Amino acid sequence: MNTKTDIAENICRLCEVVREKCPLVHCITNYVTVNDVANVILAVGASPIMADDINEAADIASIASALVLNMGTLNSRTVESMIAAGKAANAADIPVVFDPVGAGASGLRNSTAARIMENVKVSVLRGNLSEMSFMAGLEVSTKGVDSSDKDKNNDPEKVAVSAAEKFGCVAAITGAVDCISDGKRIVRIENGSAMLRLVTGTGCMTTGIIGGFAGAAEDMLTAACAGISAMGIAGEIAYERAGQSGTGSYRVAVIDALSRLDPAIISERIKIYER
Repeated sequence: MNTKTDIAENICRLCEVVREKCPLVHCITNYVTVNDVANVILAVGASPIMADDINEAADIASIASALVLNMGTLNSRTVESMIAAGKAANAADIPVVFDPVGAGASGLRNSTAARIMENVKVSVLRGNLSEMSFMAGLEVSTKGVDSSDKDKNNDPEKVAVSAAEKFGCVAAITGAVDCISDGKRIVRIENGSAMLRLVTGTGCMTTGIIGGFAGAAEDMLTAACAGISAMGIAGEIAYERAGQSGTGSYRVAVIDALSRLDPAIISERIKIYER
């Protein structure tokens, strides 16, 4: 039984606003998943631009509606572009969504995450439980870019609140149950399919979708919840329609489901709980 809350209604309204406004989302993201990230942003009604060269990163960020930064495939060139774009976004009062992929796994990832958080005001910080536990200052056993079973005893609600308070942003932890907090409010989302874990980049895609919603939202908690619930619901629908065909068909079905997502579908399927 779905719990209907004010935030669920706000998510439904925001879904329509994104399709009306088609916000421009500047992404400096993982080159393994960049095509899928662009496609899911388009699917929810926003417009992606993937500009990671230092000579234009700041300029593009300053005219965008939202900026998405992703550490999935780090290199020294794009780190500088991320920081330049982040500073430009901050100067223009544009929301920044940051995905600290693999934080805790290497010195480069750790130092880059620290540099970004020190130099850029982040609006939404999204990661798995291991990544977000590291960002919150806990000892972790990060398994590459995946959450480690050794960190599963960390309470995701407490980690989300701690990270939100530490950085003054919305902190979103995605997993079997998603936990999102702005340091005061705590939201749990229980949509999704286990098959999402078998397709590379679904976390990166979720971050991109959050960027799409952030580009049209006034409240970043609602934007984060909208992006995460959209991916979860799409994952469920895709499994029903193509889950038995294999992961390739499932991946395409996720994008299809996102492209057809509307307030009626969200209202019917969303499983969201706030306290």
